[in-house]
Amino acid sequence: MSIKRAQEVLSLARSVVVFTGAGVSAESGVPTFRGGGGTAVWRGMDAMQLSSARMVGEDLKLVWEWFEYRRDLLARCEPNLAHLAIAAWESRFPEFTLVTQNVDGLHDKAGSSAAIELHGNLWRGRCLECSSRVPLDMTPHVEIPPACRDCGGNLRPDVVLFGEYLPAESFEKARESAGRADVCLVVGTSALVYPAAEIPLVCAQRGATVIEVNPEPSGIGGSRSIMIAGRAGDVLPLL
Repeated sequence: MSIKRAQEVLSLARSVVVFTGAGVSAESGVPTFRGGGGTAVWRGMDAMQLSSARMVGEDLKLVWEWFEYRRDLLARCEPNLAHLAIAAWESRFPEFTLVTQNVDGLHDKAGSSAAIELHGNLWRGRCLECSSRVPLDMTPHVEIPPACRDCGGNLRPDVVLFGEYLPAESFEKARESAGRADVCLVVGTSALVYPAAEIPLVCAQRGATVIEVNPEPSGIGGSRSIMIAGRAGDVLPLL
C-alpha cells in the first residue's frame, strides 16, 4: 500500500528532491563509514582522525595514503538498481534535484548529471594553494600528495573532513530546491546528521510529501510521510 501511495504522489509531482545517504551505496558494497572508509581503524590510527581537517595540516601524505586505500575499495564498486533508477528520474519530472551525502561518485557513474554533493567527491582533489578542483580518476597515484595542474601546489581530497563546514554554495542550492519541492524522497539515510538533515525537513515544512525508503524508516517527514521499509535497490525501480 505504501508503494502504491508513493506511486500516486509521484505521478502528480512536478518538483522532486531525492536525498540519499550511505545506505544506497552500501548495497553496492561500499563500506558505510563516512565516505566509504571501510573500518574504524587503519594502520592503528582512528579513521576519524585520518579524515580530519587537522590531519591535512599535520601529515598530508598520510591522509592521501588513507584516502587512496578508500578509493581502491570504491574502484571495485558499481552502481546498483537504486542509483540507476534515480538517474533515470532526471528526465521524468519537470524539476528534479538529487542531493547526496555520499562521496563515492556512484551517482555520477550511474548517469546522474547534476548531483549536489554536500560532502564532496573522493574522485576529485582541491588545491591548497589556488583552490582549483581537479578530477582524479586514477588510483593509486604515482606520487602523493598529487600536484595541481594549474599552479603545481599540493592537492587535498575534495571532501568535507571532520572539523569542516559543508560548502555553503552547495548547501544553499539544495535548500532552495527543497523549498520548491512537491515530493522529497529520503533514501538510505536516517537524516540525523545536521546541517544536511535540514533538506528533508525544509521539504516537509513547505508541505511536500516525504517518501522515506529505508530498511527501518525513521519518520523524518512527520505524520504526512510515506514510509517504505526495504532496500533501495528493490523499492526505487518499483516507484
